[in-house]
Amino acid sequence: MKGLHAPRWFSVINYILLTLFALVTLLPFLYLFLVSFTDAHEYATSRLVIIPREWSLDSYRYILSTRMFMRSIGVSGLLALAGSAISILVSSGLAYALSRNRLSGRRIALAAILFTMMFHPGMIPNFLLVKQLGLMNTLWALILPQLTSAWYIILMKGFLQTVPDELEEAGRIDGCSDFRIFFRIYLPIALPSMAAFALFYAVQYWNTYFAGVLYISSESLRPMQVVLQMMLINSSTNVADPGIAAVLQSEQQLPPETIKMAAVVVSTVPILLVYPFLQKYFVSGMMVGSVKG
Repeated sequence: MKGLHAPRWFSVINYILLTLFALVTLLPFLYLFLVSFTDAHEYATSRLVIIPREWSLDSYRYILSTRMFMRSIGVSGLLALAGSAISILVSSGLAYALSRNRLSGRRIALAAILFTMMFHPGMIPNFLLVKQLGLMNTLWALILPQLTSAWYIILMKGFLQTVPDELEEAGRIDGCSDFRIFFRIYLPIALPSMAAFALFYAVQYWNTYFAGVLYISSESLRPMQVVLQMMLINSSTNVADPGIAAVLQSEQQLPPETIKMAAVVVSTVPILLVYPFLQKYFVSGMMVGSVKG
């Protein structure tokens, strides 16, 4: 059996290479973070900023005082909170219904959900559907098209099937309806694993970009990722949105690059703050429904 183990020198080299690779991937993020805190004069006069000699919060003060950017953060925050709550409710409810063997047409519904995993209608049919439903320039256009995920439904269904049927029978004896059984029995039991799915949905809504480009033309409803993307390409294109151009032309004459870096950091921090609290649910969330005991 000794021959099955890798030599010690191989493990050492492997760890060193993986550590170097991790450091290399972190360098762009570190540079972005440092530039966002660099003083405007130092950045303008230096070819490359590694560690700022003069730290400044001017870019952050300007970004956080800009109505357009703060409004986009509010839109993305609302999408992340309301959208993930609705998605969890719809996905878990559908998963509960599919986990009940007595459901009429259960196999057909399950086959239809699996069909969506293999075949996607594409951009144009989705756009026409949203337009025909009258959802253009509304927040519902950013929520309903990505309301649920077939993969998450399958995982939730597998987990709910592991809950003992005796609990449902006890609820029936007490006179509970299907809704009360779901909300009073199944949902509390699945709450820890649902936290992982809630985070996945929240990240999905927070990073909403393509739907915002397709369905939203009103400046007041643009999600943060759309505004951020327009800021990032503004200096390299001649087609600039007036609102975005105003952000990059601050009265303090801040370099556009430091403003962009600060905007990227601000857009990343909320999700980074949520991850540590829900990290313990990641593995259980990914393994939910994969093994039925």
